[in-house]
Amino acid sequence: MNKKNPLLRNNGVQTFITSIICIILGLIVGFAALWIINADGAGQAILGVIKNFFNKPTSATRLQYFGQTLVKTAPLLLCSLSVLFAYKVGLFNIGVAGQYCLGVMMAIYSGYVWKLPWWACLLLGIIAGAASGALCGLLKAYFNVNVVISGIMLNWISLYGTNLLLQAAKEKTGKDTVRLLSKAKQAVLPSLGLDKLFGDKYVTIAIPLAIIMAVLIWILLDKTKLGFELKATGNNVNAAKYCGMKENRNIILTMVIGGGLAAMGGALYYLSDYTQWNVNASSVPGMGFNGIAAAFLGGLNPLGAIFSSYFITHITDGGAYVDLSHYCAQIADLISAVIIYLCGFVLFFKTLINNRLRKAEERFTAKERDAVKAAEVKSEGGNQK
Repeated sequence: MNKKNPLLRNNGVQTFITSIICIILGLIVGFAALWIINADGAGQAILGVIKNFFNKPTSATRLQYFGQTLVKTAPLLLCSLSVLFAYKVGLFNIGVAGQYCLGVMMAIYSGYVWKLPWWACLLLGIIAGAASGALCGLLKAYFNVNVVISGIMLNWISLYGTNLLLQAAKEKTGKDTVRLLSKAKQAVLPSLGLDKLFGDKYVTIAIPLAIIMAVLIWILLDKTKLGFELKATGNNVNAAKYCGMKENRNIILTMVIGGGLAAMGGALYYLSDYTQWNVNASSVPGMGFNGIAAAFLGGLNPLGAIFSSYFITHITDGGAYVDLSHYCAQIADLISAVIIYLCGFVLFFKTLINNRLRKAEERFTAKERDAVKAAEVKSEGGNQK
């Protein structure tokens, strides 16, 4: 079967097939939940989730809301890149949510309090996240502290540190930070005409920057010597050390890059002025954890993460179009959560496909071997005659 169907052995093809399976299963489970609650409106509700901005009446409005979906896709893409980059090197960067917070913290604070331009705010945000990643990497490299444990601890430290520092950027009345567009316009990302194209002021260079970063990470991992060394270290630290690779440096560098990517996502999102930070937040942003699902749905491929990040954002936003007269407001979050949860089973389904292919190949090889033996016996019988 392997010889006759090499296409099924292709990693990209397997990722596409398994991702579609996860998406379909997620929609089926979501539809089942809607049907149990109210069978009459279940079909219309699930279509509303799938259509998202296509529910809008005019093309101009649809384009505007499409732009807003892209605005929220950019930070999710960068969070997924952070997760998959570390995973490729054998590390699980669960601290991506805290690194995201640090990017938000430095971007807003430096823009509003220090009055720095957008590029400086973005750079400081990236540095803050990279420093958090470096700390996790150092603890892992020199003290063998699991990055999951250190990442979780730093998530909460980063969250409450962000809340504390951004008190200085809080509105006089309320619990949210100021709108940068009105209080610190120099810190808002430029649009370069994208706002006019989509008819929405929040569409900025954050979108193309996120895509460029995905391409750069793909090149780094698959086309450079450093990328090969990083992945080799992740596959087998001892073997990498034996080959002369600097395993501790690679671990730290991986977490630095991962932390910088996550923080860049947070900085870009809030420097677009699309939303405000709640200084009373008591839980880490879901964007970081959704990045895990986007990374696996995209097959741990930077280019695949572009499409998976958009899809998750599209479905999540589509939940807003569920008829709340028939369903509670939380049903939209339930559907999104089910789909995101199933996205984590991409590798599981890929394993199933590979197991089936291997067994089929073994059966094919056995039949081929039996046929060769039968031919040899027949040939020997003919020679004896």
